[in-house]
Amino acid sequence: MKRFFQPVAKNGAPAKKQATESKGLNDDETEVNEPLKFLSWNANSFLLRLKNDRAEFLALLNKFDPDVIAIQEVRLPAAGRKGETKNQGNIKDDASAAREEKQFLMRQLSVSPLAQYEVWWSLAESKYAGTALLVKHNCRPISVKYCLDSYAPRDKHEPEGRVILTEFKSFQLLVTYAPNNGWKEEEGSFQRRRKWDKALHSFVTQEHKKPLIWCGDLNVSHQDIDVSHPDFFRNAKQKDYTPPNTEDVGQPGFTLAERQRFSAILKDGHLVDSYRWLHKTQDFETGFTWAGNAVGKYRGKRMRIDYFLISEQLVGRLLRSDIQGKGIEHIGFCGSDHCPITLELSSVASSVPSQEPEDSAKAMEASTTANGEGRLVEEDSP
Repeated sequence: MKRFFQPVAKNGAPAKKQATESKGLNDDETEVNEPLKFLSWNANSFLLRLKNDRAEFLALLNKFDPDVIAIQEVRLPAAGRKGETKNQGNIKDDASAAREEKQFLMRQLSVSPLAQYEVWWSLAESKYAGTALLVKHNCRPISVKYCLDSYAPRDKHEPEGRVILTEFKSFQLLVTYAPNNGWKEEEGSFQRRRKWDKALHSFVTQEHKKPLIWCGDLNVSHQDIDVSHPDFFRNAKQKDYTPPNTEDVGQPGFTLAERQRFSAILKDGHLVDSYRWLHKTQDFETGFTWAGNAVGKYRGKRMRIDYFLISEQLVGRLLRSDIQGKGIEHIGFCGSDHCPITLELSSVASSVPSQEPEDSAKAMEASTTANGEGRLVEEDSP
């Protein structure tokens, strides 16, 4: 397992030697702290956000000062020539355009406040999907993996770079970018999402030595209060196609099938939706993480599809779980169609709140019973 962050000077030359060995990541003499503040964001191209929306993003980082930053949909191609096996932990730089983009990105990561962080990449072959994890130097993880298979080599990545799994002193941190459900009963659509959800269900129900924090764009809105217009999302369909199973009808991410699988993941994995734990009712201004295009039928349509899920054992440490964007005009979205979300834990568990986590399956069932079935997201949305 390798760390591929390398500060680059203005002329593109390496500023310092690259660290390549991940074993014993925090075995040096530097004091290592437990991360307590987390930020997750689907950037919809990390490179473009740093080019076009850097000031807004850095202002948020300076204000919140996260120990960990999880980025989804980085849209950076993995290193490796065409036809060769790709190095998904490093960014492509074998052509002049790719090299210039990488040098620009690395320069941005070498300047404060981003210089405080080490970065790990898991990338797809092209400018598609991909994830990144940035961790403050004084909060180094014990280990980093890039897939859910506990028996796989530590440098094995998911094909599209959708997983980064790290271990810290008292918990594991999982970052994922879930594939869009799509609209059809075919391999690259419903079938792919079913396999993904099955793999995540298997992972969270395994016996783990440490509790879990799971964040990212999970591409599902769990309950009716997690979307702005439930009926719109519930009844959405692609022109001239109706899924053969009624539970697959609706906008990708708000179909009954996806929501039921998500309920099972929460219940069987003993996980708590941190935002909904602290915010019981719908906030129509700041309660969504994805907003549709300002023009067209998706204007004003919003969804909460980005999450911080935590193991029930961590509820006593939960201080805040917030959505940083608001409104239909993408205020606080830093240029993306998703806004950043944040989580803050205490270092020591307080007395666990008297209210037990709501049975998500029952809550979702009540929601769909009252209003019907269903979600919405365009192919190029969340």
